[in-house]
Amino acid sequence: MDTKRLALALVVALVITGGATYAFYRLRGPGGPTVPMRKVVVSSKELAAGSVLKAEDLTTADWPVNLASTGVFGKVDEVVGRAVVYPVGEKDIIRERDLAAPGSGLGLAPKIPPGMRAVSVRSNEVVGVAGFLYPGSRVDVLATLRPTGGSSNITEPITQTVLQDVEVITAGQRIQPDPEGKPQTVNVVTLLLNPEDSQKLMLASSQADIQFVLRSGADKEKVETEAVSVADLLGKSKKVPPPPPPRRPGRRISPTEVKTPKVPNFYTVEVIQGEQRSEEKFE
Repeated sequence: MDTKRLALALVVALVITGGATYAFYRLRGPGGPTVPMRKVVVSSKELAAGSVLKAEDLTTADWPVNLASTGVFGKVDEVVGRAVVYPVGEKDIIRERDLAAPGSGLGLAPKIPPGMRAVSVRSNEVVGVAGFLYPGSRVDVLATLRPTGGSSNITEPITQTVLQDVEVITAGQRIQPDPEGKPQTVNVVTLLLNPEDSQKLMLASSQADIQFVLRSGADKEKVETEAVSVADLLGKSKKVPPPPPPRRPGRRISPTEVKTPKVPNFYTVEVIQGEQRSEEKFE
C-alpha cells in the first residue's frame, strides 16, 4: 500500500513539474525578451594609425542601442576618406574620437588638436635608450645651463624645470650625420605644446641640455621649483647677500621760533598848543 502511494506521489510531482516548465516557456516565447538594436560602423580588418578609411575597410554590425555611446556612425559613407589617429583592431567600432578632423591630412598632423603645436627635440642619451617614452606618456622638461663666460649671470651649472605635464606624441630614433658627416643614431621626442611653450622649448634646446622626466599620467599637479646648482648638491646653502647698512638718521632741524614783538601797554596823546606840538604818554 505504501509503495502504491509513493509511486502515485512521484507521478503527480512529475506532471506538475512538466506542466510548470511548459507554461514558463510558453509564456516566455521562442526568442525571449527583445533588445533594441542599431547599426554601427566597424572595421573589417586591422588598421594602422594614419590609415585612410576606404569602403572595403569597413562594414556595419548590429549593436545594442543602450551600449552604443555617442560618437559612433551608422553609415560607412560617413567615415570614408578620413584617417584613423590610433591603431584599430578588427571588428572595432569606429568612433569620432579615433578619427582625424576632416581635411587635416596624413602623418602626424591628424594628432595635433587645434591651437597646439608638435615640436621635436633631441633628448639626452640617458632618456630614450631604455625605451621608457611612448606616445601618450607625460613628462616634465628639464634644462641644464652652463656658464658661457660672456655677459650671462650664470656662474655655475644649474638645472631648471621649464615645462611640466607635457604629452609625448612620438618617440623614437632617426639617423642623421654627425659633424664629420658620418651617420649617427639620435633619440628624438615630439611633444604636444601650445605656441608659448613651443618657444620656451626651442630656446631651452638651443641654449641648454634637454632631459625628460617621466611622470604619472594621473598626476596633473604643477609645482613651483627653483633652479638647482652644484652648491645644492654639496649641501651648501646659497650665499645670502648681506643686508644693507642701516641708514644714518638725518640731522634734525628744529623749527625757528618766531618772536612776536611785545606791544607797549601805554597810550600816546598828541597835544597842540598854537604852533607847538608835543606828545604825552599815559599808562
